[in-house]
Amino acid sequence: MRAFFQQSNFTDGALALALSPALTPTGIVNHPVFFSGFALYPQIIARGLLVLADITSTNYFQYKPEFQKDPVLSAQGDRVRAECFSACNGVYARLDLLREGLDGEIYRGTTNVDIGIGLRQALAKVNSKDRLHLNIGDQGLVTRHIEDKGNHLKGLDKIILQRPVQMPNRWIRALGNIAEIHKNMKPVFTIKGPQAQMFVSTLPNVTSKNQSGWLVLSRSGIKLMPRSDTHSVYISGLHRLNALKRLITNIISLTFYCLQNNEQGPCMIEVSLLGARLTLSLTAEAWQGYSGEGVLLTSLVSSAEQKDSKIVNDLLQFDALINKEQLSNASALEDYRIERALAYLAVCGKLGFDAYEGSYFHRELPEDPNRVLKDNPRLIGAHKLVDRIEKIDEMTWIVNSTDDSYRVSIPTNQLNCNPQCTCSWYLKNQQKKGPCKHVLAVQIKEGIYEL
Repeated sequence: MRAFFQQSNFTDGALALALSPALTPTGIVNHPVFFSGFALYPQIIARGLLVLADITSTNYFQYKPEFQKDPVLSAQGDRVRAECFSACNGVYARLDLLREGLDGEIYRGTTNVDIGIGLRQALAKVNSKDRLHLNIGDQGLVTRHIEDKGNHLKGLDKIILQRPVQMPNRWIRALGNIAEIHKNMKPVFTIKGPQAQMFVSTLPNVTSKNQSGWLVLSRSGIKLMPRSDTHSVYISGLHRLNALKRLITNIISLTFYCLQNNEQGPCMIEVSLLGARLTLSLTAEAWQGYSGEGVLLTSLVSSAEQKDSKIVNDLLQFDALINKEQLSNASALEDYRIERALAYLAVCGKLGFDAYEGSYFHRELPEDPNRVLKDNPRLIGAHKLVDRIEKIDEMTWIVNSTDDSYRVSIPTNQLNCNPQCTCSWYLKNQQKKGPCKHVLAVQIKEGIYEL
């Protein structure tokens, strides 16, 4: 079990963020250090961390404060990313601290970061004129205590208690789903300066009733409308953006994203800040959670992806931007196999997707060889149905389940055509949450993965 050996702390202009044992290019490090130097925009870092703390401790669907979980922190050489989900799993947040906002060397690795109640209270007092020394790692915290109080390491060990890392298993499943969703996002419109700040100032309270509709850009700013427009983004639960009020005076611009097909679905808001970017992503409906989307199930069907993913995974070095061409050259795998391997690694939580950069990024989470099956019961059900399939023609199969028989159609010779099934699950969800178990069973039996 992983634990924090120290607590994050803020004293005398020094912010020390405590980390749990980290996965790094050299293996597991019990006392990692990701950064030590000065933050050029202290208030933005402080407020950005508070936004993450607000979100991870809030259930937006049925509002109630909940115990805060520990954000995932990845150091990637030229930036540090902190990621978390809301308690209801319907809001994803990522704070990117960029090199231009940090004066010091950034190392590489992934772990969890402690943002406790005491630290939150201290961060709220940071202002834009403060000079902030930032230590991301336990060693930085120990060093600061020694400088300020003259403590010895032996004494510190007696007074600091270990605290278990709080990271729900469903976050890993949700991280995989969010990567595929963001990969299919496109920017729709951007608002800057006073207009962006005005929009944030009018956001409803976190306890407000659900407000949903289409965000439409007008001369005066953004309006919430009941119908879509040429350049509009659907949002369910406007109150789920409330945490942005923490940054209202720091916002440079807001960019709104939707799915490539412009359908009513999940949306994403990208907040531009000095030396940082904040990304919030919301599920299509306020009651939905990202851990249940299942958009990457097709990537798990073929054993070939699993083999290729091991080759590709060995080449990753906690990069902020994944270069597919370099991976192809280094692995001798074709481009399409690289793409499939990356999709498989994403569903395992090892890759995220940065829509601003248009690229995957590498994070490394603890290995669990049984996680894929445990997190995807539809895949388990599909494997049980493989021997119960009758082929009707080149594009049609009958899957004999325990409760009934279902007709699966997969137009493999047509572009942009999704598989179809006569089961009630498919009729309800279509392709919004990935394929049903009957479609997956046919894909496994026939080796149909190029969809």
